[in-house]
Amino acid sequence: MEISRKNLRKEVLERIKFVKTCVMARELCLLVRTHRAVLEPKDVQEICGYISNLCKEEGCSEPSELCAKAANAVGLEDEEKYLELCQQSCLKCGEARRPQIKKDGYVA
Repeated sequence: MEISRKNLRKEVLERIKFVKTCVMARELCLLVRTHRAVLEPKDVQEICGYISNLCKEEGCSEPSELCAKAANAVGLEDEEKYLELCQQSCLKCGEARRPQIKKDGYVA
């Protein structure tokens, strides 16, 4: 019984890490993209930098780099390039695998 509890704990901790990094990164990216008209460029740069770090923490280097490039493009006043890079980053992030939860675990 202790083994199934440990396995379930491991799976839950993996899901929590996923939510703390990947889910938060996706939600923040969506918020920035949908509300960019009211955000200052410095806001977008700061948030995109944070998102880039979240992706890097999870080991997703390509979305992390794309998001960092998008943050730099905002500073250059190149909105079209920023949007393209941000979209690519979000798509790459969406391709990431979600942790799988096994349904056969029993915890008393």
